Amino acid sequence: MDYEVHDPSALGLDPVRLRTLVERAHREVDSGTVPSCQLAIGRNGKLALFETLGAAAPGSRYVMFSCTKGFIAGAVWLLAGEGKLSFDQMVVELIPEFGTNGKEVITIEQLLTHTSGFPWAPMNNDTASRRDSRLERFAQWRLNWEPGTRFEYHPTSAHWVLAEIIERVSGTDYRRFVEDRITRPLGLSAFQLGPAVGEQDDVNDLVLTGVLPTPEDIEAVMGYKLDLAELLGEVTDEALLQFNRPEVRSIGVPGAGGVATAADLALYCQGVLHDPVGLWPPEHVQWAAEVRADFPDPLRGNPAHRSLGLMVAGDPPDAQLRGFGYGVSPHTFGHDGAAGQIAWADPDSGVSFGYLTNGRDREIIREAKRTIGLSSRAAACLVE
Repeated sequence: MDYEVHDPSALGLDPVRLRTLVERAHREVDSGTVPSCQLAIGRNGKLALFETLGAAAPGSRYVMFSCTKGFIAGAVWLLAGEGKLSFDQMVVELIPEFGTNGKEVITIEQLLTHTSGFPWAPMNNDTASRRDSRLERFAQWRLNWEPGTRFEYHPTSAHWVLAEIIERVSGTDYRRFVEDRITRPLGLSAFQLGPAVGEQDDVNDLVLTGVLPTPEDIEAVMGYKLDLAELLGEVTDEALLQFNRPEVRSIGVPGAGGVATAADLALYCQGVLHDPVGLWPPEHVQWAAEVRADFPDPLRGNPAHRSLGLMVAGDPPDAQLRGFGYGVSPHTFGHDGAAGQIAWADPDSGVSFGYLTNGRDREIIREAKRTIGLSSRAAACLVE
């Protein structure tokens, strides 16, 4: 699973600034905030940096959590480019079992933009592990609000439906489809969605650190009280620690369960920018970078700025509230994940960045500052 790292200068990146980025990543490792982390920078379709820091083997893998959503989006874009589905298509046309309790009006675009109205629909691991039980659960789900009228992030629910759409349209298991049609053609040999129990020896287990801030702590920083325990919903520490279990990783949760290296993230983003093997139609970068839903985000407190499956940076300071750094262009697209995982690509500079860790810092203000600090330094690596 070795990835070739090229001379940064040949890719228009400053080696000194790359070391500054690595030094920033070392800070949390040295302080014990995270046991290990991994970071990668790409440009012109190649890697300029790929390093593992702390108590982890070089090139070992991490659970990506919601960065996985970008790969599912790529699979949906591929099928749309082949004319096998359309973003304005009703989900029920492809999955009749889904069309209950008012859900028959939901479109594929609403699934991708988190505007489909059932963000907290439950799916436990036992149910999720079997396709027939997943379909039964779809039929039981009810709406929290009218589809298309507001944004609320779906940690996992919408992507279970997208996974089923991929299977119905392609005739292939969604995990195999992502591997055969996306990651293998792009040369991402370390990425797996649903690795077998015996193929996970190199995956770093998640470790909890820090303390969740109180509403008063949030108010001191943000200017208003926010009950994070309530707003984080199903993304609890207990839920995240479930992914330390090999049998849970093997399910291949489509919105959260990808296993990869930071190099996979940076190179996937480069793949979206350049499409070296012709996976997608020419408009796919627009699908990634064009805002299609901008309702208020109740968790972050700013407009959602969602494209067809990803987040778009926009302008400061909202870009930073979305997890992007200073110095990226407003068109930068990508996705974050629990524990501070982040992957993005800037179409203007051509730079992509991936960061993964197995340290869940419950001091999420500190975690957010780390993500912004790392992304800002990654954006600053371009030679002026």
